[in-house]
Amino acid sequence: MGNRLSKIYTRTGDDGTTGLGDGTRTPKDAVRVAAYGTVDELNSAIGMVLAEPIPDAIREALTQIQHDLFDLGGELCIPGMAMIQNADVTRLETTLDGCNAELPALKDFILPGGGRAAACCHLARTICRRAEREVVTLARAEPVRPEALRYLNRLSDLLFVIARVLARASGHGEVLWQHERRKRPKS
Repeated sequence: MGNRLSKIYTRTGDDGTTGLGDGTRTPKDAVRVAAYGTVDELNSAIGMVLAEPIPDAIREALTQIQHDLFDLGGELCIPGMAMIQNADVTRLETTLDGCNAELPALKDFILPGGGRAAACCHLARTICRRAEREVVTLARAEPVRPEALRYLNRLSDLLFVIARVLARASGHGEVLWQHERRKRPKS
């Protein structure tokens, strides 16, 4: 492993800039920083899911995803770096297919909820969608490898399915949107 941080504060960011992985300085509100910052936020949200009692297979999958997200953050922090590969996207698809095979078909929209672990997973899913949007924005301005976008797209789908699995595993069940809950005025 390279250099270890022995001092957490450096004061170099006091001017509103931060260092990218290649050593260049950029504003802290740059599109690139927003993209990898949201990937970091997503990783933390997945950590919240992992802090709950969840099935071992889901725990293993989410732990691998946390490592992938750290790699993706590095890829986004170092322009030109390639960390996420097609095999990572394929692994997500395989996990998604396996989890989804055990679920009944969706007939209604699902509200975020279904127990603490499932609710945390829904939150992670929405953060993943935001990360995906921010990477799309970055890709309009600078080169971004398509694997990064595919990974985030597949991951948000997987997090939705995992939330469904967790809601059922917890005994809370899924919270269905009741679209007929209000009487519609007749025109």
